[in-house]
Amino acid sequence: MVRNVQLRLSLKEEATPNGLELRTANYLGLEEGSFKIKVLRKSIDARKPKIVFNYKLAVYINEPAPKDAINFDYKDVSKAKPIHIIGFGPAGMWAALRCLEMGYKPIVLERGNNVKDRRRDLKAINQDHQVNPESNYCFGEGGAGTYSDGKLYTRSLKRGDVRRIFESLVYHGATDQILVDAHPHIGTNKLPKIVQHIREVIIDRGGEIHFNTKVTDFIIENNTLKAIILNEEDEMPVKRVILATGHSARDIFTLLHKKDIALKAKSFAMGVRVEHPQHIIDSIQYHCSGERHELLPAASYSLVEQVKDRGVYSFCMCPGGFIVPAATSPGEVVVNGMSPSKRNNLYANSGIVVEINVDTDIPKYEKFGALKGLEYQKDLERLAYTSGGRTQTAPAQRLTDFVNGNLSEDLNPTSYQPGLKSAPLHSLLPKLIGSRLRQGFKAFGEKMHGYYTHEANIVGVESRTSSPVTIPRNEQLEHPDIKGLFPCGEGGGYAGGIVSAAMDGERCAEAAMAGL
Repeated sequence: MVRNVQLRLSLKEEATPNGLELRTANYLGLEEGSFKIKVLRKSIDARKPKIVFNYKLAVYINEPAPKDAINFDYKDVSKAKPIHIIGFGPAGMWAALRCLEMGYKPIVLERGNNVKDRRRDLKAINQDHQVNPESNYCFGEGGAGTYSDGKLYTRSLKRGDVRRIFESLVYHGATDQILVDAHPHIGTNKLPKIVQHIREVIIDRGGEIHFNTKVTDFIIENNTLKAIILNEEDEMPVKRVILATGHSARDIFTLLHKKDIALKAKSFAMGVRVEHPQHIIDSIQYHCSGERHELLPAASYSLVEQVKDRGVYSFCMCPGGFIVPAATSPGEVVVNGMSPSKRNNLYANSGIVVEINVDTDIPKYEKFGALKGLEYQKDLERLAYTSGGRTQTAPAQRLTDFVNGNLSEDLNPTSYQPGLKSAPLHSLLPKLIGSRLRQGFKAFGEKMHGYYTHEANIVGVESRTSSPVTIPRNEQLEHPDIKGLFPCGEGGGYAGGIVSAAMDGERCAEAAMAGL
């Protein structure tokens, strides 16, 4: 007999050995040892001082609980028809894996290094302030997803099978806890091994992955994609190409624009990254003083406020994490955040960004057409580079000084390895962004008492929240003007994170196979 139940455990019950079993036995009136539990869902409710752990369970009474078997049928595709995939981030990876399942040969072209060699590129930007434009926190094996927080929460529930993506991650090395947690997370320290395993599976089944291979041109005849140019010299014939280059591959947007291939400017968001000591966020969210209970993870938050008809909101919140330099070209400063699996760093950081409507908010950039949002991004990133001292040192300000319009005499300690430089971000940021951020931070301080504090820094700039360009596609997921080209994932404007990009990669792979 199987009973599905939902239980709420106090922090004390959660800390008790076999607390869940005892609570289940008491709730169902069963004897201990007469049942087995399978946890289907787990979440923490910390909205009130009395913290509660929510469980959704399947209880197997007088019968064994089934063991989950996760298997994927990856076929030998060494002699199969090819599908070319540009980019090996989440969209490209799951497009390639779907090709294996469907019996097609993925040929992946990735501009950056493999995950091991990529570490040297990250060390160079962190310690030597040197940006490799082909291999960095955004480009390289696994894309931005490899060296990211690894958060798997998504609202894109209608775009594909979320559970399937989670199971695929478990198959390739992620903990099966992601199948249970309400807000699953892997961690930047564990993602590289998962990415490497995916690569090994693809190659073992006959697929190809070419690193340090940059697509520099498209050969189009009669509105049909015939070939791609690699590293400005080698021509590779193609029939189906999945374009999964990510939201920071600006050269691809520029190339398509120059070739008069239809693009469309897309609204996006920009702002700063705010960093607090983690204990401040813990004390606010868990209603505690001192250290949080050992069973509680580093606290996170989600904030949103409407300011002058534009949303101001938290983005990619990283509890127990660190801020990283995410520039993809010399002469720019971009910041992002990530967390290790244990989320045990001393700081909490989050993007705090402002919605930008490209149709009304940036009229001075109309001359750039579909690339107007991209050019606006560039200008803000160059401004951050200049005000930070023309290195990867980032301009920063104490949160209270930013809101009050004062230059900070000194800054708080930070997790950002290249370092911070005090700068008047309150006057440097465009009024469109800066004035709304200042009001937004005040409102956030009212929602979370203690959040608005001189112990927090804001760091500029958080500019790569999503693609500022959409590459259009029709109902068959193919570009409406170019046959054989399938825009995909975040770079095409069709995803917003690891899971949604992976789901879109699978869909595009299936679409590319049709009629081949």
